[in-house]
Amino acid sequence: MTRIFLSLTRRHRPLPLIIQASSARNASTSPRPQNRLPAAYYRGGTSRAIIFRQQDLPKDRTEWGSIFRGAIGSPDPNGRQLDGLGGGISSLSKVCVVGPSAHPDADVDYTFAAIGVKDPDVDYSSNCGNMTSAIGPFAVDNGMVECGNGQATIRIHNTNTGKLIHSTFPVVAGEAVANGDFAIDGVSGLAAKIELAFINPAGSKTGKLLPTGNVADVFDGVKATCIDAGNPCVFIEAFDDIEGIILPDEFDAHPSLLLRLESIRRQASVAMGLSNDEASTPGSIPKIAMVSKPKAHTLLSGELVDEGVTDLVVRALSVGQPHRAIPITVALAVAAAANIEGSTVKRCVSSGRVDPNGITLGHPTGKIMVGAEFDERGHLAHATVFRTARRLMDGIVYWK
Repeated sequence: MTRIFLSLTRRHRPLPLIIQASSARNASTSPRPQNRLPAAYYRGGTSRAIIFRQQDLPKDRTEWGSIFRGAIGSPDPNGRQLDGLGGGISSLSKVCVVGPSAHPDADVDYTFAAIGVKDPDVDYSSNCGNMTSAIGPFAVDNGMVECGNGQATIRIHNTNTGKLIHSTFPVVAGEAVANGDFAIDGVSGLAAKIELAFINPAGSKTGKLLPTGNVADVFDGVKATCIDAGNPCVFIEAFDDIEGIILPDEFDAHPSLLLRLESIRRQASVAMGLSNDEASTPGSIPKIAMVSKPKAHTLLSGELVDEGVTDLVVRALSVGQPHRAIPITVALAVAAAANIEGSTVKRCVSSGRVDPNGITLGHPTGKIMVGAEFDERGHLAHATVFRTARRLMDGIVYWK
């Protein structure tokens, strides 16, 4: 028997070309190198995602889907994504792409993809507000934008919505600062504060703040407000038989709640012009959330919070799953709806605000304040949230 030994040093081993999606699906079981690409892994707010530089991906975007699924570990019928970097829930099954921008008012372009956990969906229909907080730091860390020491503001053009976001955070020695004294609910520890200013967030996908032309519509006998600010959203008041302070595990355990909410969401999608019929409704939008008046309630941590610390309680879904905090874009839409008379949100908001600078929303892991500025017509012209983010790793991501 003849044995052949190959010796390769990491320094001289070239990166192989990307295997086409169709080739990967039909590949034999014969030995071959794994596919690989430069990538980074960041936490942004209460989410995590793989971030690619656009220059490292194929120019043909139809080839991106197989790369994203392979790197994340989808689809996984077990719902765990153990063969990739996903975490088995929607907030941990995400990919971002960052590159130079041709937009005159932006420094970088940012494209977001929500990756199905159990299904092969790669959904570009919406933005992720939480991961937006990682895009400025990624751009600085990767030398896409030159910044001196001190506060830096990176102008981000989100290609999913066509909207601009200004991200402001501290920089030292050409790197986004990670340590600090700011905390967000749902993430342990302290970190550097990142200010996200969403510029004119209304009409992100439909071009209108109220896509149906109505402040309130009725789906399955339930009054709903359909609004497009940050992302298209549908807000209903908590049902009589279900408390608005319900936690994510209770959503999952309820025999019919998720199906009921999904039916309303799909009908709203058609009414908002996001899909031609219920069957073609995107997985990511519209987002749907239940809202209710402030009430003392227990968080996922077991901590009991008083009624007086929030202006409104929100329970949101993301890609069919109960969100363990709140999507930032949902928080923006809530802030917009809270200023519209007759909306389901306005009916539930406390009369006196906890913080005069904005609206304080309660979610399963705590609360978040959204600073909001409205124009003379009462439309949301500018919204601000504060998050944290940091680089967890960078290097090479592999997929089969």
